[in-house]
Amino acid sequence: MTAPAIKKDARATKVWFEKDLLALELADGRVLSAPLEWFPRLLTATKAQRSHYRLIAGGVGVHWSDLDEDISLSVLLE
Repeated sequence: MTAPAIKKDARATKVWFEKDLLALELADGRVLSAPLEWFPRLLTATKAQRSHYRLIAGGVGVHWSDLDEDISLSVLLE
């Protein structure tokens, strides 16, 4: 049995943090998470700084203006 193909056009609809993880909900219902240690700016950010984000390009990325941090969903999915 093979794994289902990853949709390259996935879009984020929600972002949150759990302990040491960055979590994103995708439009198709999947939840994607990654360790915060992959993102040093987010790791050392305050709760207020982390919560001040916006989805960019229709949800293909996330931007934190307070931290000058951008994360692309395509990078996380690869």
